Amino acid sequence: MKICIFGAGAIGGYLATHLAQVDGVSVSVVARGEHLAAIRRNGLAIESPRGTLRAHVQATDHPSDLGEQDVVILALKSHQVAPVLDGVKALLGPRTAVLPPTTGIPYWYFHGLPGKFCNRQIERLDPQGRQWAALDPARVIGCVYWVASEVTAPGVIHHDGSLSRFPIGEPDGSSSERLSQLAAVMASAGLDAPVVPDIRAWIWAKMISSLCWNPIAVLTLGTLSEMNARPEVVAIVRSMMAEADALANRLGVQQMPISIDQRIAAARNAGDHKMSMLQDLERGRALELDVLVDSIEAMHEIAQSPTPTIDSIYALLRLRAAKQAQAIA
Repeated sequence: MKICIFGAGAIGGYLATHLAQVDGVSVSVVARGEHLAAIRRNGLAIESPRGTLRAHVQATDHPSDLGEQDVVILALKSHQVAPVLDGVKALLGPRTAVLPPTTGIPYWYFHGLPGKFCNRQIERLDPQGRQWAALDPARVIGCVYWVASEVTAPGVIHHDGSLSRFPIGEPDGSSSERLSQLAAVMASAGLDAPVVPDIRAWIWAKMISSLCWNPIAVLTLGTLSEMNARPEVVAIVRSMMAEADALANRLGVQQMPISIDQRIAAARNAGDHKMSMLQDLERGRALELDVLVDSIEAMHEIAQSPTPTIDSIYALLRLRAAKQAQAIA
């Protein structure tokens, strides 16, 4: 199996290093800059409490060098996908499966979904339908990237705590051959990647956690353990999660795969991990705000479900993001 990881950062580098351990799997990564140079020179390394795992993989900043793949994993921030669509298309053959990012609601969310929203495209999540056209939703295998990791040096990923899970599933809930093959490879790589019958519910669960913990982290500068140590902070997160769960329910998610208590416990177990938005803040990068705001507001417009706590927190976060943008400029 040929697998290309497009974006070898905290998530992509983690996946690539593990997948490269499997015999018969050819792993390549698309990266850039110092990170690319380090991967070419020294390979990838995951540092964790369990030790260091290393791998050497083919690395390039020209996707066309890699040829057609069996699986392409887009381990990018959602706003980074549209600008690289031409590069991604160079990796696609007739049967190539694509695993897009799921930080927010993905472009393919309503593809084949039974009911009145079937095949609905959402302009604010996929302007001009560019992703829908370039990456046929029929190619998609849904995956939730749930891992507490960060790039600490070029070519080096630090994994802190026990949080590492990648539920995968066909959007229609079927048990396809391609899904079974990918699940077997991921299991052989030591990845916790259960096949789930309702991947959309898992996408909501992960998005809701990002939607809630990220802004609180930016506003408080707190790690997950620091935020969880404050009952009043957890109460705000719990209220945000309840509002988002109600929104998901109105859009066809009958039951969340994990409860609010379980999601909060998972965050608590991640220890001193810093949320990705806080990492970006501290490193002087633009905050990945739009995908979460656009996702929740687009779904709010469709479902007409109120989210007052979420709206209030994001009003504060918009100001913080604006000040960050001014500082970068």
